Amino acid sequence: MKYSITTKGAPAAIGPYSQGTTEARFVFISGQLGIDPETGEFVEGGIQEQTHRIIDNAEAILAEIDCDLSDVVKTTVFLKDIADFSAMNEAYAERFFKPAPARSCVQVAALPLPQALVEIEFIACR
Repeated sequence: MKYSITTKGAPAAIGPYSQGTTEARFVFISGQLGIDPETGEFVEGGIQEQTHRIIDNAEAILAEIDCDLSDVVKTTVFLKDIADFSAMNEAYAERFFKPAPARSCVQVAALPLPQALVEIEFIACR
């Protein structure tokens, strides 16, 4: 049975979608932005700070169903500028350890909010 995952530890959805959903063993986390859930604002800094905040947000959503980053099997990274790939990758590598999840990374024409430099979606398996 599919159900929504909601936590105050991550920013509320900015549209008609859930922060995450789960069905049986699979967990799908909607694309996260570098927004601090306490302030509702983007974190100060650049791509690395936004990447860390995004992963913090996903971690909070996973915690709601007793999962953590080690349960993540796939991520998709959307970059505003592919030139930020190395800096994002450095921050990402600080949070995911071997075996690291599978990952895709693409540059997109735009992200949902103008301050966003990166958006990441996550798939986990529990």
